[in-house]
Amino acid sequence: MYNPARSLIENLDFRAPNFLVREQNKTLRVIDAHKISLPNQKSILYRMWKHPKLMHYNRLIFICLIINLFIFTKYKSVLLNYDLTTSIDLISRLVLGNFLIALLIRNQHVINLLFYFATSFSTHWPLGIRWSLGKIYHFGGVHVGCAIAGTFWTGYLIFLKFSTVPLGSLILTILTFILMVSMAIIALPKNRAQYHDRFEKTARFGGWLLLVLFWAEYLLYLEYEVGFMSIGLVALTLNAIHPWLYLKKVRVKTFSPSNHAVIAEFDQGGNLLGSSTTLSQQPLLEWHSFANIPWPSKNGFRLIISRAGDWTGNFIDSCPKEVWVKGIPTAGVGNVEKLFKKVLYVATGSGIGPCLPHLIADEVDSNLVWSTRTPEITYGQELVDEILASRPNSIIWDTVEKGKPNMLELTYKAFIESGAEAVICISNKKLTWEVVYGLESRGIPAFGAIWDS
Repeated sequence: MYNPARSLIENLDFRAPNFLVREQNKTLRVIDAHKISLPNQKSILYRMWKHPKLMHYNRLIFICLIINLFIFTKYKSVLLNYDLTTSIDLISRLVLGNFLIALLIRNQHVINLLFYFATSFSTHWPLGIRWSLGKIYHFGGVHVGCAIAGTFWTGYLIFLKFSTVPLGSLILTILTFILMVSMAIIALPKNRAQYHDRFEKTARFGGWLLLVLFWAEYLLYLEYEVGFMSIGLVALTLNAIHPWLYLKKVRVKTFSPSNHAVIAEFDQGGNLLGSSTTLSQQPLLEWHSFANIPWPSKNGFRLIISRAGDWTGNFIDSCPKEVWVKGIPTAGVGNVEKLFKKVLYVATGSGIGPCLPHLIADEVDSNLVWSTRTPEITYGQELVDEILASRPNSIIWDTVEKGKPNMLELTYKAFIESGAEAVICISNKKLTWEVVYGLESRGIPAFGAIWDS
């Protein structure tokens, strides 16, 4: 905040480009921009708490498992020493309950509701609380934690069913357990990254088969009644059907500024700010999610699709005239900006896509650091002009001209210069975690994708 009076008193020309002026707690603070350097990380305990291994996603997994362990200890007498019929009934409910939570937390309406609630708090709340609320996008930890717990309960159910239930019921439970374990193995982070298409197919078809097995067990061997089991199975079924109710084939216009990227344009839809849309050319086999970029002065939206694999490569090369879309626009990590007075967006390559809607909408004061190769050539002059029109002070780093920057140092310098409260990073997994952890270990709120889908 420029203060001419204080400038004269202290005999400093704060208007000089190498000086930044910040007002914190009513005290004027002067920073020499040329001397901004990355500070040391905080204490080892603080760094451990902020480490990706202990991120909120993993904490939620742990909490779900602890809750299930508490249930086991609370009902230990029933589960271990009571009659088997009662034990089997209780564990069946726990299996269904865990998977019901695991799948409903992924429902698009539920996700949008979670973001709406978490970002509805005032920016005058303490920074620490807003920092924690901003981690709402880690909700996938609940999905994983409950799915793991449900799988363990299913394994225990097999143990109880030996010699006590009809053979058909035991076989169904064994098949269910094998399917759960197979899906869990392919969903491990390393396997998911290496065999992503296989993971998607396994999750989709395996999930449908799991639902069939649940219904078969209920209809063939459980006494029919309107209660938790029947209502839960109906809810799971409706949740599986729901996204497909919005399935439609739409026309798309494509513009290829380079052979590395294409801009896909849609005439309508995608109105939720900071949302994403899923696309497919083979609806039963694979879906890919991209950030919606609304037009500033007309209906519709755009998607930036960069070459990052077989599907995106084929899309860029073929530029289809029609494409399948499914579900509803779903909130993404950029929506946490509403919790802060000012944010700094950091993007590399096509990561500019999820950032651009927020920059254009200008609902929250923000600035941008974008590192990419030949931006005008790769993504088109019009897109670059649009960015600079919305954020004239953006730092656009051409990696061909200047080489790859140290993104952590560049981000920290831009963070200090902009006076932002938080950083939102959209990049590849390695760099995102490097920036997010690098800042958070120094006490700066930072947010970025966690690749849990």
